[in-house]
Amino acid sequence: MLFIEAIALVLLVAGLLTGRAPAGTELWSGAVLCLLGIAYSEMAVGVERERRRLGGASHVDLSSVWTFAAALVLPGAHAALVAALIMLHLWVRAWREWVPLHRQMFSVATVVLACIAVGELLDHVGGERQPLWLVIGAMVLFMAVNSGLIAAVVSVNIPGAGPATLFGPRDENLLEVGMLCMGALTAVAIALNPVLLLLTLLPLYVVLRAVLVRPLEAAACTDGKTGLLNAATWVAEAERVLAGTDRAERAGGVLMLDLDHFKAVNDTHGHAVGDHVLSAVAHALHRVVRARDLVGRMGGEEFVVLPRRAASGERSVELDSVELEVVAERIRAHVADLRLEVPTLRGPLTVAGLTVSIGGAVASPDGSDLPALLQTADTALYEAKRAGRNTVRVAVASSVPSVVNLPSAPLVNPGSGARAKD
Repeated sequence: MLFIEAIALVLLVAGLLTGRAPAGTELWSGAVLCLLGIAYSEMAVGVERERRRLGGASHVDLSSVWTFAAALVLPGAHAALVAALIMLHLWVRAWREWVPLHRQMFSVATVVLACIAVGELLDHVGGERQPLWLVIGAMVLFMAVNSGLIAAVVSVNIPGAGPATLFGPRDENLLEVGMLCMGALTAVAIALNPVLLLLTLLPLYVVLRAVLVRPLEAAACTDGKTGLLNAATWVAEAERVLAGTDRAERAGGVLMLDLDHFKAVNDTHGHAVGDHVLSAVAHALHRVVRARDLVGRMGGEEFVVLPRRAASGERSVELDSVELEVVAERIRAHVADLRLEVPTLRGPLTVAGLTVSIGGAVASPDGSDLPALLQTADTALYEAKRAGRNTVRVAVASSVPSVVNLPSAPLVNPGSGARAKD
C-alpha cells in the first residue's frame, strides 16, 4: 500500500510541475467540480455515515461522479488533485469513524493514479472533441486502475479470495459504472453550461439514499451478534423452501443446535466473551455448511440449519437421515475443535472446550411442515442433552401438521443469555 501511495504522490507532483498547464476554462471547470463535490459531500454526510455503518467496507465510492468528470475536463495531475481534495473532505466529514486514515490514503492513491492514467489516454488519443468510444475507453481505464489496484492488495492480504471479495458484489460494480456514466454526463454539462451542474445534485442525493435500501433490508433480516439470519427471516425462507416454490431445490430436514453449558461462559467470563463465542460458532457454521444452506440464530445460544440441495427425484427417509447426521457430526466436531482468543480488559483470554448438542428432524415421506420439523428437532435436541451433550440425535418428523408459534417479527439484538436446554 505504501508503495502505491508513493508512486501516486510522485506522479502527482511531477504532473503538477512538468505536465500540461490547464487553460483558464479548464481551471474554472475544475474549481466548479471541486466545489460541487464538496457541496455533495455536505448534503450526503448523514447518508454516507449510515451507509458505512450498515454496509461496513464498501467497494463503491459515490464521489466518482465528480472525480471522473474532473479526469475528463482537466489534465491528469490537476484532475487527481481535485479528486484527492473531494475524497479527503468526504473522509473527514463522514468516513473517519469507520475508515482508518491509512486506508483512505490508499483509496485516494488509487483514484489519483486512475485520473493520471485517463489524462494520459486523452492527451495522446483524444482531440478537442472527445468521441463516445474514447469516453467509454476512459471509463473502462479509470475503473480498471482503481478496482485493479484494490483487488491486487486484497489478494495479497487474503490469499485465495474469490471475485466477490476482490471486486465487490455485482450490484456495487453496476452502481460504480452508473456513477462513472453520470460523471461523463457531468463533464458534458459543464462544457455546455456550468449552471446545469446544479441539476445533478438532487438526483445524486436520491441515488445515494436509494443505495441504503439493501443494507437496511439486510440489517432487518440479520441477527446483530452473529451475522446469521434472524429467527423471523429464517422461518420465512425455510417455509418458502419447504413449500416447494423453487423447484430447483429441496430440503430433507432441519438441524437445531444448542451450545452446551453456555450459561457458565457468561457467568464466568461475562456476556462480552459470550458474544464472541456466539460469533465464533456462527462463523464455524458457515465454514461447515454449504453456501445455499439456510443458517439462522433462533435466540440465546440456539441455532438452526436447513440444508438445501438440488431436487433430484425421489429420496428415501434413510438416505436423508444419514446425510443430515453427517452434516450434524461435521458441525459438532468443528465446534469442539474451536479455540478462541478473546481480548478482554485483563488481556487475551483463551476459550476452548466448547461443545454443541444437535437435534435433527428428517421430513417424512409424505412431507412435513416447518412446525413439525422444528418440534421434532427440538425433541431430538433434548434427547442429545440427556445423552450427555456434545452428541447428535436425529428423528423422523410427523406428516401431521403441527401448531407451533413461529417467530413473525425480526428479533432485535437478542441477548446471549442461557436457555433452558443449557
